[in-house]
Amino acid sequence: MTSSPTPSPASSGAPAPRRPLRRLIARGRDEAHRVATPLELFFDLCFVVAVAQAGMELVHSVAEGHAGEGIMNYAMVFFAIWWAWMNFTWFASAYDNDDALYRAVTLVQIAGVLLLAAGIPRAFDNHDFSLVWLGYVVMRVAMSAQWLRAARSARGAERTTALRYAGGVLLCQIGWLGLALLPNAYLPRLYLVMVIIELCVPLYAERSQPTTWHPHHIAERYGLFTIIVLGESIAAATIAVKTGSDESGRLGELLPIAAGGLLIVFSAWWIYFVAPVHGRLRSNRQSFVWGYGHYLIFASAAAIGAGLEVAVEQAVGKAHISTLSASAAVTLPTALFLLTVWALHAGHFKVGIAQQLVLPTTALLVIFCSFLGDWAVLAAGVVAALSVAVGEILSAHRAARTREARTGTPAA
Repeated sequence: MTSSPTPSPASSGAPAPRRPLRRLIARGRDEAHRVATPLELFFDLCFVVAVAQAGMELVHSVAEGHAGEGIMNYAMVFFAIWWAWMNFTWFASAYDNDDALYRAVTLVQIAGVLLLAAGIPRAFDNHDFSLVWLGYVVMRVAMSAQWLRAARSARGAERTTALRYAGGVLLCQIGWLGLALLPNAYLPRLYLVMVIIELCVPLYAERSQPTTWHPHHIAERYGLFTIIVLGESIAAATIAVKTGSDESGRLGELLPIAAGGLLIVFSAWWIYFVAPVHGRLRSNRQSFVWGYGHYLIFASAAAIGAGLEVAVEQAVGKAHISTLSASAAVTLPTALFLLTVWALHAGHFKVGIAQQLVLPTTALLVIFCSFLGDWAVLAAGVVAALSVAVGEILSAHRAARTREARTGTPAA
């Protein structure tokens, strides 16, 4: 939640006029009632525009039989989107003062992601990443400016951390410029090098003094973005089913895909939010693994929607790929989502081997569903829904046994 205005001494109790500029100082990690701000929600929605563009281009690549190339381009573009979003999210958790300058710089970052989104089709079709690079640089330079502003108000180790962030981000942009000027043949390997360097900037900066990010706020921000990405998958699949039905009139063949997709996305939501995660975000080591690991969660969640579109296009004869390939476009990202959620936090709340095996087993069964032909997506959705039911039953049984052991009274 944004800082509340200071009450006026006037007897009316009206709040004092909001100051357009305030010092950018660290907020408390134990601050009460901290929630996402309207600006952060707007920021997320603008970023989902880029996610939708990346998913749309992935659909075209897979449907045209260029899955390998499409997945590589998707992974590269999605990293740029996710990394800029993640850096802003953690910075805002520690330093958001919601003044006019902070809002203006955030607007620059939003403009950057929209530039990036506009360049995604050219990146996929012509391997022209110039507009993607420009949008990324705009976002990252704006982020560096925020860190410099934080450094101006900080002292000692906190100032060192802010300056390390600002310098590291700017140096990385020089590296990206060099990469943009090189021939495309060098792109995949050098891109991976630059990704590793980017990932190391927070690890280096936080060694001086960890930033005061808020566990509840971070958990909510990640959860909200997960919901938005899953919602984008539902929207993309719905449009695909409508378009396919209008153009082919084969609604009966599309309904199993639509039903299976809905079950998959709803199960993904349920599994992600089955237990609160903020309690695990108490140290930088845990937060880095959890935060970085969400690249796979976000990317796979968005890819589920792209896979559903591919399955629809294959069902109506617009995609010239096999039924197995179209089914795998749904089942593989679904399995990756399940495994990553289990590894990052669901697995830490499961008790006993039975509970621990639910999600890995579900992921394996979802992959096997790829071989069920036209019923693959529906079968995968049923498997995912059954995993939710089994998980709830096991959790209830475990709770009943714990209550019985504590009170000595047999469960009803």
